[in-house]
Amino acid sequence: MQKVKWGVLGTANIARGCTIPGMKLAQNCELWAIAGRTLEKAEAFQKEFGFEKAYGSYEELLEDPEVQAVYIPLPNHLHCRWVIAALEKGKHVLCEKPIGLNADEVKTMFDTAEKNGVLLMEAYAYLHTPYIASLKNEIQSGAIGRVEYIETAFVTQGYRENIRLYKEQGGGAMYDLGCYCTTMILTLLDSDPQDVRAIAEFSPLGVDNMTSAILRFSDGTRAAFNVGMILGEDTNARYDHLYIYGSKGCIKSDIEYNQQGDVSYQVITDNGAAERKISIPQNYSLEIAQLGRCILTGEKPFVSKEFSLRNAALMDRIFKTIGYTL
Repeated sequence: MQKVKWGVLGTANIARGCTIPGMKLAQNCELWAIAGRTLEKAEAFQKEFGFEKAYGSYEELLEDPEVQAVYIPLPNHLHCRWVIAALEKGKHVLCEKPIGLNADEVKTMFDTAEKNGVLLMEAYAYLHTPYIASLKNEIQSGAIGRVEYIETAFVTQGYRENIRLYKEQGGGAMYDLGCYCTTMILTLLDSDPQDVRAIAEFSPLGVDNMTSAILRFSDGTRAAFNVGMILGEDTNARYDHLYIYGSKGCIKSDIEYNQQGDVSYQVITDNGAAERKISIPQNYSLEIAQLGRCILTGEKPFVSKEFSLRNAALMDRIFKTIGYTL
């Protein structure tokens, strides 16, 4: 099988624990290069995962002519700078969510990708899964009638020390967790809200510890979500849910975002409750393999430019409503 030579720009925890293991599972991926802020960090990743090369700076990796695609797991405030740097070096890019701090940044990045004739995709691994495809099929088949209301939540732990605590690094619950909820709602409804209302609780450092939003669509459909970093400090506490209410029934799912393995959700109608069982592969391998196919065969990115721009615009509206500015 033809393979894409990947470079990883950074040694973040999500790279170590999620994406690089997914890369190793993607058959069209070759782990070519890893770069860290120090050569020692990069060499530790090289030894752990088997990269061909290790670099002590991001610039060195981008100068490597063998690198075809770059994965960027850096803190939010560094995304735009390094995405553009990689695109201008002719590299295809997969960038961690949220790809930009605002819609203007996102547009600039995609414009740069088009100018340089390379692909850019925002990394929402969960959107690639059969779980999402199954939910979409339930809706499109009319299993619960017309969707009238969606409610979802992603609430996780507070932190003693973490980049998510600081405004200057693009911290806060909306940037870290809210983007999951907004992308879920936009994916399931495939339209943009007409009206957006939101409220937030802010930390002493100025980031939103918790944000709640209500969205109203032109056809009368409503959606609501809650996100927060409020369940205690330095724990594994977490609370996720997704409920989809329709004119003929509802779907109830307590599956965690980015879950993998054997999971199930319920479809409840007047005829009773039916359990749907889904087997979800390692999510991150799916997005790596998909962008690899885009590079090698011309397949279209599953998380498209248009979708990322729609989501960034929605997040901008929420940030404006809650009064969160960087």
